[in-house]
This record gives sequence, C-alpha cells and structure tokens, in this order.
Amino acid sequence: MMRQDGDNRPELHDLAAAFGLLTRLPVPVDHARAGHRGMSSGWAYPIVGAVVGALAGALGAGLMALGAAPMLAVALALTLQCLTTGALHEDGLADSADGLAGGHSRERRLEIMRDSRIGAYGMLALLLAMLARTGGLLEVSGLTLIALMAGIGAASRAVMVLASTLLPDARSDGLGASHGRASWATSGLSLGLGLLILMICTGWAALLALPLALVLVAPFWMAAYRAIGGRTGDILGGSQILTEIGLLLTLSALA
Repeated sequence: MMRQDGDNRPELHDLAAAFGLLTRLPVPVDHARAGHRGMSSGWAYPIVGAVVGALAGALGAGLMALGAAPMLAVALALTLQCLTTGALHEDGLADSADGLAGGHSRERRLEIMRDSRIGAYGMLALLLAMLARTGGLLEVSGLTLIALMAGIGAASRAVMVLASTLLPDARSDGLGASHGRASWATSGLSLGLGLLILMICTGWAALLALPLALVLVAPFWMAAYRAIGGRTGDILGGSQILTEIGLLLTLSALA
C-alpha cells in the first residue's frame, strides 16, 4: 500500500529535515523524526532551493564583479550548487534518462535506474542540462543572478513535491517510497511558497513562467508513468533539473 505523509501541519524541524535530505550542509537532524514526517516536510523544500540557489548565485556574481568571464563564473556557480546538494538532482536526471530510454520492460528500467553506473543517455542528459542552465544564466549578473538562481531553486524544489503528489510510487523501496507521497495540502503549500519566492526574485512574470514550465515538465512525468508506473527518487530529482531549465526558458522568453 502506498504510504501517505502523516501530519500535514508544518513543523520547524521540517526545515532541518529538508536541508538534511536535499543538501550536504551540516544541519543537525533528528533522523527518526524526519523519517516519520516523510513528505510532510516537503513544504520546506522551496526554502532549501532558495538558499542553495542564492549561495551559488552569490559566487557567480562575485566572480563576475572581480572580472571573471561570465561563462567561467556561471560554470563555477553551478559547480558550487552541485557540491552543496551532492549532485543529488543531477544524479536523478542521469538515472532517469538511462532507465526510461534504455530499458525494454518496467523491471529492467527500474534495474537500470538503480545502477550507479552512468550510460550514454544519462551522460547526454547531463551535458545538455548543464549547457542549457549555463546558457540561461549567462546574460545576468550581480544581484539579478543571485535572485534568479534563488527563485528558480525555490520553485523547482516545489515542483518535486508536486510530482510526489501526482505520481504513484513506481516501487515499494528506495528514497522516493521511503518518504511517502505528499498530500495535496503539503504540495499546495510548497507550490505556493515556491511561487511566492520566485515572484519576489523575478517579478510578476513568475505567475506565467511557472505554469509554462510545468507544461514542459509534464511529458517527463507521463513518460515515467508509462515506462515504470510512476515516480522514484530519481524521477523527482530529474523533475527539479528540468523545471530549472523550463523556468530559465520561460522567464527569458517573457523578458
């Protein structure tokens, strides 16, 4: 039976649980409590994304202010972001690409996604994703870069929670299943918080950019549902990266 998250009421400890799960920052976490809460702590994911994005953006903006080439500054900013999260979402995107594109049965696809080795599809997905993210950030600098990376970091983590609500578990074990399925209340709070942070950081264009980004991510969710029956932790991680790209695309188009 699919596990649902428990008490939907936000708790202060959810922040620590979210940072402990999504980053490698040294945050003290009560792991037993965090495990019991499961995806009820998902409301705090946008806050984690905003902090991670702001830290990376600050590095990029600082390097540009010191005269570094924009390409180098953005590349190092994204490197810091990967180090902060332990490349958790990038790993999810690569595993998802390998599994969804490389298997011929549900069982084989799930087996491929669990394999720590990266294949051609996963490598190609990572290269294209890093290229897209770098290109989407090259035209901004200073506080604008910090705000943009914080905003898309927040909104894209909220979309992870939404994916947890919309898609059933593809298997009974693994990171995604262990944290359960976020309730609509948790998902709505997370999405609202992510949109609010995105609006503060990028302006009213966020009201249109986020829905458009969701339209771009939806085919990935449908492919996961058809291929493996739902979501895994890798699918959630892939959703985060694809949402970042979608937001960069839609915000630049609207601008």
